[in-house]
Amino acid sequence: MRNKIVWSDETKTELFGVNGWCHISRKPDTTHHQANTIPTVSHCGGSIMLWGCFSVPGTGRLVRIEGTMTAAMYRDFLYENLLPSSLELELGQRFFNLQQDNDPKHTAKISKMWLRTTLNVLGRPSQNLNPIENLRQDLKTAIHKCCPSNLAELELFFIEEFQSLGAVVA
Repeated sequence: MRNKIVWSDETKTELFGVNGWCHISRKPDTTHHQANTIPTVSHCGGSIMLWGCFSVPGTGRLVRIEGTMTAAMYRDFLYENLLPSSLELELGQRFFNLQQDNDPKHTAKISKMWLRTTLNVLGRPSQNLNPIENLRQDLKTAIHKCCPSNLAELELFFIEEFQSLGAVVA
């Protein structure tokens, strides 16, 4: 059964590292030294949102998400990207199980109705148990070692790293 599971998720990727708190140790009176600061981008525009999927045979499509995704957009997005990915991974268009998390757009009625008539969706594990979380963290670590300087480079590095895993990029 494991060979017929497709794991999918969205991820926000920051231009300058992770979006959150960062704890560092430093000597007194060195707060504003360059080595002790993390660059940021103000007023949005410092990140991109990507959707990807993978299965035992390999990685599926990697697609940039523009704007805020609603449940209806998610349903259309899966139709346009997940089903073609399953064919490219030679899983068949309807002969696989989908694993996703409990994001509200994944569990909305409009998404559930479409998924129920189209695919078999497995129970949703907690976020830390979904294998795509490990893949996503490895990708982000590799990408930030490349030190992208703008969003176009960030997306390019993400695509290149994802393709190195055998991905199909839409």
